[in-house]
Parts: sequence; structure tokens; C-alpha cells
Amino acid sequence: MSARLKLTLSYAVIVVVSGGLLLAAVGLFLLRYVPDTVDFFPNRGDLSRAFVPVASIVMLVLLAFGLGAGWLLAGRMLAPLDRIGDAARLAAQGSLSHRVSLAGPRDEFRDLADVFDSMLEQLEAHVAEQQRFAANASHELRTPLAISQTLLEVAEADPDRDVDALIARLREVNTRAIELTEALLLLSRADRKTFPREIVDLSLLAEGAVEALLPLADRRGVAVEVGGAPAPVLGSAALLPQLVTNLVLNAIVHNLPSGGAVAVRTHSMPQAVALVVENTGDVLPAPLVATLVEPFQRGAERTRGDDHAGAGLGLAIVDRITQAHGGTLVLTPRPDGGLIVTVWLPHPYPAAPPA
Repeated sequence: MSARLKLTLSYAVIVVVSGGLLLAAVGLFLLRYVPDTVDFFPNRGDLSRAFVPVASIVMLVLLAFGLGAGWLLAGRMLAPLDRIGDAARLAAQGSLSHRVSLAGPRDEFRDLADVFDSMLEQLEAHVAEQQRFAANASHELRTPLAISQTLLEVAEADPDRDVDALIARLREVNTRAIELTEALLLLSRADRKTFPREIVDLSLLAEGAVEALLPLADRRGVAVEVGGAPAPVLGSAALLPQLVTNLVLNAIVHNLPSGGAVAVRTHSMPQAVALVVENTGDVLPAPLVATLVEPFQRGAERTRGDDHAGAGLGLAIVDRITQAHGGTLVLTPRPDGGLIVTVWLPHPYPAAPPA
């Protein structure tokens, strides 16, 4: 039976049982005070013969009323569920743009419809993001392959080709393809959130990343400063170093052509720890900053050299790793140019809040 039929029968049974109990109570209490005699006055038998047929008719009327009114009432109450079911069927067919948009007073059905609409909205955004990611990833992976094919075709047609230059160029293109593939695998690993967790100090990771990237910073004329308090977090010993390295690398690469600066700081709060990476650079408009965490978003207005073109996955990887650790990534443009990136992560030993 459908839910509507179940509700209808339930309403009818309640109405009939309630009416039957009422009539039975009236009949019993009425006949209780009538003497059972054979005089002129009506006795208990006369009243029973007069009352039972009328009570039967009333019960039939109550049954019909209970079924009809119950059917209409059940249909009206279940109408929101029908709309939610229609939206779910459309979603199952691949249409995620449909919304229930249930009007009326806020009740359980309205809350369910709003939650369902929110879920559809998130699913639509997620699917659109995955489609863009797949298209961009295919394009990015195709580029080094196409370049390699072109180099080989040109070398094949040129009898006086420079083999050493060809090998060097192919090695460069192959290295870029490998880096892009590893970045995509790292994104997938962060999304799964299946990794062992241990205590990792972000301040030590920051010092290590700065030390490793110092030659690149010197070559670009960027001064790097690192410091701050110990910032222990509970996370992946493989993903968190990649997070810090990507932030420091982005800060060095996307900087001023000369005379740039990068500051890396760690902070420890009672409930959270923070990693702040601040760099100089061109003035970034707010709409551009809001899109920098999207995969393959390089930020065309940002300054960078030819020795590190990148694939636009640096901040996307940072954002995914931050989310996988239950944290928050905040991007703030500097008024004088450049960017401030703050990573908030939960403290492994949070202090009790003040009373």
C-alpha cells in the first residue's frame, strides 16, 4: 500500500473507532437508566431497537467521511513529498538544476525540501567542478604530449637536427608532464582523506620548505623570512609538507620581477594553529583572488617567470589538503600588491574555552 492509502485507512479507523466508542458509551449509559418493564412507557428493548439502526447508519456515514476526508488530507499532507520525489527522479536522470522550492510555513516537509535543494545545489556545483577539472586536466596533459609529438616530427624531417637539444627539450617536456601527473594524483589523494595521521609541526615544515627553495628565491631576487611559534597539528606527514612547499613556492614565483619579499609565519592559538605566507607582487583584484583555489587557475595577472610556468594546481592542492585536515584556507589581497595566504588547522590539543 502507498503511504497515502495507509494514512487514509488510519484516519478512517480512528474516526470509526472514536465514533463507535462514543455511540457505545451513549447507548450503555442511556439504557442503564431505563427500566425493563412491559408498561406503556418505552422499555430498554424499544430503545435498543430504535437506537441500533440509527447508530449503524451513523457508523457508515463516519466510515465514508473518514475515508474521503482522510484521502484528501493525506494527499494534501504528502504533496510536498511528491514534489521532492519528482525532483529526486530528475536528479537520478542527470538533471541537477531542478529545485523543489517548497513554499508555505516552515515545518518538517519545508525543512526536508530546503535540505534537499541545498544538496542538489552542492551536487550541481560539485559535478560542474569535476567536469571543468576533467576538461582542464585533459587539456593540460595533452599539451606536453602534443609538444613532444611536434618535436619528434620536426626532428624527423630535419636531417641536420641537434640530437642533444632535442633530448634536452623532450626531457623538459616529459618532466612537466610527470609533475602535472603527480599533482593530479596528490589532489585525488587529498580528496579521499585516507591517510595516516601523526603530530606534525608546521613551523619545522616551513623552515624546511624555505631552506629547500632558497636557491630559487635568490635567483629571482626574492628575500624570504621565516619564523613564528611552534604549530603542531594532527595530520599527514606526506601531505602537509606539500602544502607548505606549494605555498612558499607560489609566494616566490608569483612575486615582483626583482626586490620581492616573502614572509612565512606560524601561530598557535588555543583552538587552532595558523600558517601565514605573505608575499609582495602586483595588485590583485578581489574577483581574481576568489578563483585562485580553482584547479588550473594560474591567475593571468600575476607575475611569474618562464622557468616555472606551473599548471595552476598549487593553491588548489593547498585548499584540498587543508579541507582534508578539517581546516580553512583564507586568501587576502595586500593593498600594496601581493597576497596573504592563511591556513587554519585544528589544534591537536585544544585548550578548554573560558567559562
